[in-house]
Parts: sequence; structure tokens; C-alpha cells
Amino acid sequence: MSVEAGKLMRDNQGGSITNTASAAALMPGPAQAIYSITKAAIVNMTKAFAKECAIYNIRVNALLPGLTKTKFAEALFTNQQIYEGAIKRISMGRHAKPEEMAGTALYLASAASSYTNGECIVVDGGLVI
Repeated sequence: MSVEAGKLMRDNQGGSITNTASAAALMPGPAQAIYSITKAAIVNMTKAFAKECAIYNIRVNALLPGLTKTKFAEALFTNQQIYEGAIKRISMGRHAKPEEMAGTALYLASAASSYTNGECIVVDGGLVI
């Protein structure tokens, strides 16, 4: 999708691509090897595309959420033992709500980030620290 969006943005003299990876790209969770590997690939793709697309005035960045209560992550919330183990690793001691990702996504898509390129912004309540 990034390649096709990049072609359209190139033809329109620029744009911004925001990929979504995960904090697991930087710090794999227990029993999440494959998930973490795929998210690390998105981080690397983001950086590679950022270098290649910059000459076309296209910025490429990524949002790396931590534990966020979404339908996709439902299994982590329904198993109390897994949930409590995950929360213990987060310095803020809680999970995120999806709307807590919106500010970072908006920043990356807006002109406010006009000089931000190839960055992977972690929004995880302090998990990775």
C-alpha cells in the first residue's frame, strides 16, 4: 500500500505516509516472536522508504503503539494473567485507549511534522523504557 500511495503522492508533489507498527518491534513480548518480527520489518521498511521517498517531498514515519484496547488485542484483555503481566511492564501502569494514538497520528499526517522523516514514534505508556 505504501508503494502505491507513494506513486500517487509523487505525482501530486508530495505527501505523508504513516505506517503502524508496534512497540513490540523494539521490545518483543512473551510468546510474540512472529508478531514482533513483522512489526520490526515495518520499522525497517519505514526507514528505507523515508530515504527513498524524500526526494519526492514524501515523508514516511511510523506510529508504534503499546498495549491498546482494540478488538485485535482482545485476547490480551480477556486473560487476566496475561493482562496483569503486561500491565506490570508498563511504567504508567495501564493500557492505552485507541484515541490516545490519534494525536501522534495527526501530528505525523499534518504539516506540523514537515521536517519529520523516517521516525518511529513510540506511544506505549513507558513500556520500552
